Amino acid sequence: MDKEDEKNSIISVKVVPRSSRNQIVADDSEGVWRLKVTSPPVEGKANKAVRQYLAKCLGIAKGRVEIISGEKAKLKSVRIEGLEQKTVKRLLAEHMVKNPEVRSQNPE
Repeated sequence: MDKEDEKNSIISVKVVPRSSRNQIVADDSEGVWRLKVTSPPVEGKANKAVRQYLAKCLGIAKGRVEIISGEKAKLKSVRIEGLEQKTVKRLLAEHMVKNPEVRSQNPE
């Protein structure tokens, strides 16, 4: 579930570690983003990859992306500092569309 706290957005992310590439694969009907990362879930490597990849997709510094719950789980709540909820959703959705492999997995 997505939320907004003043100027910070909170998104739910389901992480798939040890994937072949970093990519956003889907946004389900409940507002949970599915994110694949190449890093393994060992010693915080997958969490670091999630923060870096989301920051890259959103065009912000990785310090503005914080995992606020689920550090040791696949389902995480992530705070995005300084971006409105609608902006976060738009940027993540645009990033999904730009990736041809994602489009083929989500036929329209």
